[in-house]
Amino acid sequence: MTPEELQRIQRLLQYENELWKQNVRLVAGIDEAGRGPLAGPVVAAAVIFSQDPGISLIDDSKKLTAEIREELYEKIIQKSIDYGIGSAEVDEIDRINILQASYLAMQRAIDRLKQRPDFLLVDGRAYPDGRIPFKTIVDGDSLCFSIASASILAKVTRDRIMCDYHDMFPEYGFEHHKGYATPEHLDAIEKHGYCDIHRRSFHPKRFTNQLSLFNHGEEGQQNSG
Repeated sequence: MTPEELQRIQRLLQYENELWKQNVRLVAGIDEAGRGPLAGPVVAAAVIFSQDPGISLIDDSKKLTAEIREELYEKIIQKSIDYGIGSAEVDEIDRINILQASYLAMQRAIDRLKQRPDFLLVDGRAYPDGRIPFKTIVDGDSLCFSIASASILAKVTRDRIMCDYHDMFPEYGFEHHKGYATPEHLDAIEKHGYCDIHRRSFHPKRFTNQLSLFNHGEEGQQNSG
């Protein structure tokens, strides 16, 4: 690891270091992937590291290539003390809305940890569950090592799920766009309608006058995540 990269990693560890200095040992970073797509689950990850993770190149998953994310996924799993991955499926997203489904996926990821965390570092502005002490960090996937690592676990897991769905529904191109509202995806919806993994509560503006394609709900978000 170069001196410059070491300094960058140390900056990312500022939140964890503050807690470790207070003898808070099990610090879990939490993030999700898949809030914005028109199809597929939202996936969250929780990951706990020791005080010397020893992994370079960690960053917000959206800033990394797919190849680097895959490499880091394996390193994170190998070098973490513990990790958990959870998801909320399309029917849950449509029933309780994408924000609540994201929180549900996060809670499931935490529940899959073998060790109960002492403290959570959560990406975003809010987190509703106060059973474990936590801190929310806006843009945490760019600012916090553990959250960035969780973003990589969540993104790689979700991308793999969407590639599996591509085999089931090849006409939609999920392998390429992972369910996001690309022109290719919107063209496929216009031609074939919704399939089983589309979120009926997400209505792209392009289709606001074609209600036969959508069963219920309000226009969905199309931001990446």
